[in-house]
Amino acid sequence: MKIGIIGAGNIGGTIARKLIAAGHEIRVANSGGVNGVRAFAEEIGAEPVDIRGAVDGVDVIVLSIPLPALSALPSDLFTSVPDSVPVVDTSNYYPGLRDPHIDEIDQGMTESVWVTKQIGRPVVKAFNNVLAYTLAELGLPEGTEGRLAAAVAGDDPGAKETVMSLVNQAGFDPVDGGSLDESWRQQPSTPCYCCDYDAETMRRALAVAVKGQAAVKRDELPQHFERLGPNPSHGDVVAMNRSFNPLD
Repeated sequence: MKIGIIGAGNIGGTIARKLIAAGHEIRVANSGGVNGVRAFAEEIGAEPVDIRGAVDGVDVIVLSIPLPALSALPSDLFTSVPDSVPVVDTSNYYPGLRDPHIDEIDQGMTESVWVTKQIGRPVVKAFNNVLAYTLAELGLPEGTEGRLAAAVAGDDPGAKETVMSLVNQAGFDPVDGGSLDESWRQQPSTPCYCCDYDAETMRRALAVAVKGQAAVKRDELPQHFERLGPNPSHGDVVAMNRSFNPLD
């Protein structure tokens, strides 16, 4: 497939690498234009493009940029993109830590529902509830014992199926997270968020999430990271995330 990825940071860049390895044709774009992404694209064997090039004539679009940048995309960016093309949202909301406060989300709107309102198009929520290290280093072939999982939420069954196949190709068991409105279950500091769980545990973690509880835990993250020290290991971060919502 031809896949356009807007954002070449830790998550977007790793998705690009993974999907190139799976045999897809990848275009990458960022806020710096073609020249701003050229070095990275040439390194991994992708095509450097601007943001319009990332959505023109592709089969899937991945948005892997911060929420403020999503709201600043051109209002007509998706006008000529067929409805059949899935748009993947990998974003997470960290007010005060990384992002400015967004009133609608603070008042309870699900993050990816807010994203659909900004871009004027439905999205599929995916690749957001795994850590960058997990995505880059811990993927395994399908059927491998102990394979980790990633949640995928969306309203269009065909779009969700396509994105779940990409998650699988990236090395993770895709777990159906329900509708886009239910994607709050995989937002930061929920039971399934960045905990390196297998598919069975991921389903259980999604099911036990309680709406409204995660935001308080998320907003306490700076204190928890301070206690971990300046260079926490991946295992330390996973253990911290699991401690917010113990499943046993």
